[in-house]
Amino acid sequence: MPTDTEILDFDTARHPGRMPSVIAHLSRFIGHAIPPLYLVCAAITVFEVFTRYVLASPTQWAFEVVMTLCALAWVLSAGYVTLYRRHIAITVITDMASEQTRRALGMVSTIVSAVAIYILLEASLTPMLKAVDLVQRTGSGFNSPMPMMLKIGLVAGTVLYVVQLFGNLLEDVKSRLWRKVVTIAGIVLALRILALLLDHYLGSSALTDFFWSLFSPLEPLSNLGREMDIRSLPLSWVTVFIVAALLVLMMTGMPLGVATLTVSIFCALLYFGPRGLFLVSSNVTGLLEHYTLVAVPLFVLMSCILERSGVAKDLFDAMSIFAGNLRGGVAVQTTVVAVVLAAMTGIMGGEIVMLGLVALPQMLRLGYDRKLAMGVICAAGSLATLIPPSIIMIVYGLAAQVGIGDLFMAGALPGMLYASLYILYILVICRLRPQMAPTSSEIAERAGEEQTLARHRLIAVIMALLVIGMVMGSIYAGIASVTEAAGVGVIGACIVAAIRMELNWKMLLDALMRTTTTVGTIIWLVLGAVSLVGIYNVIGGAAFMRELFTGLDMHPMLIILLMMAVLMVLGTFMEWIAIVFITVPIFAPVVMDLGPALGLEPEQAALWFGVLFVMNMQIYFLSPPFGPAAFWLKSVAPSDVKLQEIFVAMLPFIVLQIIGLAMVIMFPQIALFLPEYLSQ
Repeated sequence: MPTDTEILDFDTARHPGRMPSVIAHLSRFIGHAIPPLYLVCAAITVFEVFTRYVLASPTQWAFEVVMTLCALAWVLSAGYVTLYRRHIAITVITDMASEQTRRALGMVSTIVSAVAIYILLEASLTPMLKAVDLVQRTGSGFNSPMPMMLKIGLVAGTVLYVVQLFGNLLEDVKSRLWRKVVTIAGIVLALRILALLLDHYLGSSALTDFFWSLFSPLEPLSNLGREMDIRSLPLSWVTVFIVAALLVLMMTGMPLGVATLTVSIFCALLYFGPRGLFLVSSNVTGLLEHYTLVAVPLFVLMSCILERSGVAKDLFDAMSIFAGNLRGGVAVQTTVVAVVLAAMTGIMGGEIVMLGLVALPQMLRLGYDRKLAMGVICAAGSLATLIPPSIIMIVYGLAAQVGIGDLFMAGALPGMLYASLYILYILVICRLRPQMAPTSSEIAERAGEEQTLARHRLIAVIMALLVIGMVMGSIYAGIASVTEAAGVGVIGACIVAAIRMELNWKMLLDALMRTTTTVGTIIWLVLGAVSLVGIYNVIGGAAFMRELFTGLDMHPMLIILLMMAVLMVLGTFMEWIAIVFITVPIFAPVVMDLGPALGLEPEQAALWFGVLFVMNMQIYFLSPPFGPAAFWLKSVAPSDVKLQEIFVAMLPFIVLQIIGLAMVIMFPQIALFLPEYLSQ
């Protein structure tokens, strides 16, 4: 499974052993062509901010153009991400299997993925053709053809996805016979799409009926649904089936987005027959129209520019100088730097890698205790999940229909609480055991020199802090939306890179490619999860789960704790984004219903639970046996650092995280104070 580290550190190096092919060249070409769209989106967003707040002349075209360009960049990156096999998957089981079994599971995963994405392609084709015929428009003042463009983009993205999956399959199979089978299957599916196009424009269904009778994967499932009388089955059984199916597909190493999409397609066919696929495609298309989701690539791009331009390293060096003669000061300033980096990035994996590359060697060189150094980096690096602009909070807000600006404000104080607990622990443990951390004077005496920071580097640090303050301040003050602030952050990061004399096309292209890969892995997982949740809600799953929780003869707080336990269990084998879209649409309405019993308004309860959810995810990131933070640090740590040593180093900080979570559970105002105060 590719981690956030691999994604952020990904460059355009060729896949080892990949044979040149038309498919690979096409995916690579499109993958390199679309990243500048994100820069265009940032520039248009800043222009809109200027016209809205300076000239008092807001525009409608900026919103629709940015939404269209961003959505096209998301879906068109599918082939590029698939070419390099960067989709998020769970490989715990496959990693333990033999090479032959792993190859077989990989083949099964690719075949099922190709079938699922192809079915999505067919389901999206007819709505696209109708939108093109009508030249479907927004109906706004600008009246752009955004709906039509989004549907065209979705079809184009699924085509690229399917084609590249067939390319990967041709690379994986060794037998000439099976290569011919794969090629013939691809040709047949291409002819079927051609038949659908011809039938649409010629007004005949003869070609479609012919291919339907020979190759349709849908009719057997719809017959099965009728034979089983699927709608009469208890939803408890259906829920168990959905969870079991997800687990089975995940164990093959299948991308999580495809696994959730496959289950949603299967459920739609069983319940509604082939017509049910319209629900799948409409859920997917609807997600592309979420303007708030544009903030994700823009914040990722901002973080990549700041990281690639060296501002993060300058920040660490500056804080190291200002740490003073405090015992454990370098560990304390690492925590402070992590807080600032969290406000820069919102992406935990990149922050831990960054601290692992910059702070860990320095602390080890200065004589800091190894476990203290590694624990601080993992714990402080994970603050990006909680301190805004947190990508997890953006995705949670979309799933729970909670204001993302309010979530950002609610997460600020709990994030500072965690940082304060870490710093307090560092100071206490270093006071009790002085040998764990030398003072700055002891370090200077040992090194024989004082550390300094060049003027332009110091200015770049100050400017970076100003950019962060402006971005987050505009959100907190209600001046700009989250997406507008993200666009301003991108341009601000470019200005900071220019001050540092690092703004060049090579650096910018690298940041753009990392953004494309990161967002490309996230968006298809989000699409699959939204599709599954949408189908589950239609068949009554959300109402069933609400009744299940509210029907428990338990105190509301015990129900909240039960939800926390469920999240912790899921965190042992699922990625956070899958947990968000599978659990939040079910848990959030229940928490809102429980709000009055907890002394909270429903909206307050949803906001409070959002912070608890993110804090829970932060614990999962550190917890063994599969805590991602340990693997991210191990990927950049010295070779003598053992994985089990990292897990042991994180244990005290996991305890601190649990203490912080308990404090926010007992005192909800820790999370609610800031959004309530600033909304007055």
